[in-house]
Amino acid sequence: MSITKSNIQEKFDRFTSHWTPHVVAELNGQAVKIAKIKGDFIWHQHDDEDEMFWVIKGSMKMELRDQTLTLNEGDFTVIPKGVEHKPSAKDETHILMFEPKETINTGDEQSPLTVKNPQVI
Repeated sequence: MSITKSNIQEKFDRFTSHWTPHVVAELNGQAVKIAKIKGDFIWHQHDDEDEMFWVIKGSMKMELRDQTLTLNEGDFTVIPKGVEHKPSAKDETHILMFEPKETINTGDEQSPLTVKNPQVI
């Protein structure tokens, strides 16, 4: 078995699209996904999965029904399963997400932003 290393910035350099998650690693049934975000996403929830968001570059807001979190570079949060949330970013922001690999980015909602099979890069 050959174990390799990866560089997160090189992975981000491989795409330009916003709100399109890409899988960069898998472990124990979980996916490590990255995305570039800008503008508003949709309100959604994941009934069966917790979801971690970590800001690698930039800043974002995570709207919840009872509060809004501002996440800056280096900050992360975990959204528990069943909690409605809506991410947004004024300027392009790079995020890393950690979640079960079957998790669909729009959760219980269907949208033009839905990505059912993220590309592995």
